[in-house]
Amino acid sequence: MLAREMIDYARPFAAAHWVDIVPRAAACPRLPAFVLLHAGPPFRGDVPAPVMNSAVQAILFEQWAADAVAARELLLRGEIQLEPAQDHGVVTPLAQVVSASMLLVAVRQQDQICHAPIIEGPAPALRFGSAAPECRQRLHAIGAWLARTVAPLVRREPLAIDELIRVAVAAGDECHARTGAANEALVSALRGLPAEHAANLRASPAFVLPVLMAAAAAALRTHRSAVEAIGGNGIDFGVRRRGSQAWVQLPAQAPRGVCVAGALARTPLGAIGDSAVIDFCGLGGQALSAAPQLAAEWSEVLPAGALTRRRELIDPDTGIVDPERIAQGAPAPLINLAILDRDGHGGLVGRGIYAPPAGLFSL
Repeated sequence: MLAREMIDYARPFAAAHWVDIVPRAAACPRLPAFVLLHAGPPFRGDVPAPVMNSAVQAILFEQWAADAVAARELLLRGEIQLEPAQDHGVVTPLAQVVSASMLLVAVRQQDQICHAPIIEGPAPALRFGSAAPECRQRLHAIGAWLARTVAPLVRREPLAIDELIRVAVAAGDECHARTGAANEALVSALRGLPAEHAANLRASPAFVLPVLMAAAAAALRTHRSAVEAIGGNGIDFGVRRRGSQAWVQLPAQAPRGVCVAGALARTPLGAIGDSAVIDFCGLGGQALSAAPQLAAEWSEVLPAGALTRRRELIDPDTGIVDPERIAQGAPAPLINLAILDRDGHGGLVGRGIYAPPAGLFSL
C-alpha cells in the first residue's frame, strides 16, 4: 500500500481558492439563456431519462413552462438546447442540468476560473435525476440562503482548496466518494459563519463536492493538462483535449459498485458526471490508498492493483493523470462515481468505480 504521507494529493490545487457564488448567467454571460448544461460529452442520440428529468426540472426552475409535460415538449421541439457544461468552464455532478439562474460556486486558480452548481442536499436530488418538485424548492431555498450568508464570506476571505484537501486526505477522505472530512474542513474555514448556519452545511456532507469539482476543472486548465475535459453523459464517456473543441467519446458502461438497499432490481445507467475531473487530478480513484475504509467497502469490485495504480498514471510534477502514459500501455484511471437508475425512477442505486476505455486517451 502507498504511504499517503509521502504523497501530496493537494499538489494540483496550489493557489486555488473558492472565491464566489454567482448565477450561471453571470459566470457565462455569452451563453444564451435557453441553453442547458449537462455532464460529459455531447449527446449523439436520445437523452437518458435521469438527464431528461433534470432538464425538465431546470425548465420549471426557470419558469419557462407551466408543467413537466410542457417542459418536455420544449426540449423535444429543440426550443431549448442541451450542451456540455465543460465546454463553458462549468462542471456538473451526475445528471444535474444547469440553467441560467442557478447558482454556481466559482474557484479561481491563477488566471483560470471554473464553476460548478450548488447542490440542494441528499436524495431525492437533481444530481440523481429526480423528478420530485421538492428538489427545485430546496434548491431555491438553499440558493437564497447561500447568497445571503456564505457568498459574502468567501468574497471577503477566499477559501484555499489545497489546505482543505490535505486535511481531508489525512482524515481518510479520497475527496470524491467520501467527502465528510473535506466538508468539515470547508465549514471550519468559513470564518464568521454563525453556528446555526455551519450546522446546516455540516448536515450535507456532499456540499463540498461542487467546490472540489470546480477546483479540479481549474487545475486541468492551469496546469495545461493534455486532457482539459473528461466525463460521462450516461450514454457515452468522453475526453476533450486541450486546444480542441471536439470530444472523443465511446459508449459508457455502468460503474461496478455496491448497491444501496432495495436497488438490486434496478438497471444501472452508464457512467455519468463531470466529477471525473476530481479523479483525473489525482484524488478519488487515484487516492484509494488514502481512504482505507472506502477501499475495504469496495474491495469486491476494485480491480487488481487499484491501490497502486496511481504510480503508473500520475505526472509527479503536476499530480495530474498523464494521458500519454495510458496511450503507452498504463491502465486507465479509476473514477469513483455514483450509480443512477437508467429508467429515471429509482434515483441513486449505488456507488462504485468506473474505468474509462483506454482507447479514449490514444485517439
